[in-house]
Amino acid sequence: MAEDGVRDRREVARARYAVAVVFAVHGAVTGSFATRVPWIQEHSSVGAGQLGLALAFPALGASLAMPLAGSITHRLGARTALRVLLAMWTLSLVLPSLAPNLVTLCLALFVYGASAGMADVAMNALGVEVENRLGRSIMSGLHGMWSAGALVGSAFGTLAAHLGTDARLHHVVAAGVLTVLGLTACGWVLDLRPAEDEEAPPRFALPPRSALLIGAIGFCAVFAEGASLDWSAVYLRDRLETSAGLAAACTTGFTLTMAVARVAGDRVVDRFGSVRVVRLGGLLAVAGGLLVVVGGRPAVAMSGFALMGLGIAVVVPLCFAAAGRSGSNPSLAIAGVATITYTSGLVAPGAIGTLAQATSLTVSFGLVTLLACGLVGFAGVLRAGDRGRPKVSAPDAAVPAPRP
Repeated sequence: MAEDGVRDRREVARARYAVAVVFAVHGAVTGSFATRVPWIQEHSSVGAGQLGLALAFPALGASLAMPLAGSITHRLGARTALRVLLAMWTLSLVLPSLAPNLVTLCLALFVYGASAGMADVAMNALGVEVENRLGRSIMSGLHGMWSAGALVGSAFGTLAAHLGTDARLHHVVAAGVLTVLGLTACGWVLDLRPAEDEEAPPRFALPPRSALLIGAIGFCAVFAEGASLDWSAVYLRDRLETSAGLAAACTTGFTLTMAVARVAGDRVVDRFGSVRVVRLGGLLAVAGGLLVVVGGRPAVAMSGFALMGLGIAVVVPLCFAAAGRSGSNPSLAIAGVATITYTSGLVAPGAIGTLAQATSLTVSFGLVTLLACGLVGFAGVLRAGDRGRPKVSAPDAAVPAPRP
């Protein structure tokens, strides 16, 4: 029995690092794509407006395909399903750079987004399961690994663009490397399989009510993230009349505070619980939003954006963790939360721009600040994440046996 317990702990420990690599690979695909968008735009001969239309298709594909992840996982088992879905995602990186026109670019980005969304659901579901068996928070760190992967992917993409490398060649090489790395890591994730009498989930189903409430918290956080990433530099340049370099530094600072907070977030969550951490984060985000809105100086606004990044950083990982423990079908709940957050990321930049055109960017970030108040008021819906997490009294406490 003792040997079985040691073996189980080792299996879960390996699975934790394997899932972390999967998150990093997923992020690296995004970073690799984002840096070559200008090349893709030129190659496909689309204008700025057409490119904006095409870039809506990844979110559309993800939203429609995410509910399929649960039935695929049920049919294939968690490990095989992740292998298939992650490989689809890494290989789909090649498609956009091959598109010669707007129609093919939209189709390529639809497939790209659909595979991204399904892989996202599968890896988050496995991350929640590993967290349950470890008895401590790891989801924030896993999402921090996604950010690290995106940073590495964008760094190599920037180098390829600087050298004038054809994006088709760049993406074929990147897709090959990331596919091999991802498939290797998938060999060490938990091989979860449904019980023989467990009914298969429907291919398409509305998310449970609990996922809708949790998703609403995620919506507020992702709206603030999307608005800050896409508009913080514009806000400093146009509203506060700073230099382009200082404006770009503001966006970098926002991104760094989010990454650092995610890496360090698990320890804080374990000590204070999801609800308290999200409420405190909401207060920081509100304070940051107020500094952006009322602060008429660049240093004040930059501090405000940094506070917002710090405040919202761990919200989405905690939403996935809570969704995975909120009902009998974790994949369906996670898919529901992921769909809502993807939708938020899709509408936020456009909503900020539309409101800014009708009023001002100051009013737009007033809306962001108002939504951040939702993190404070509704953080209690994440209590499922704390209630479902096993309490481990010692580092060598027994790990629950794997599911049949």
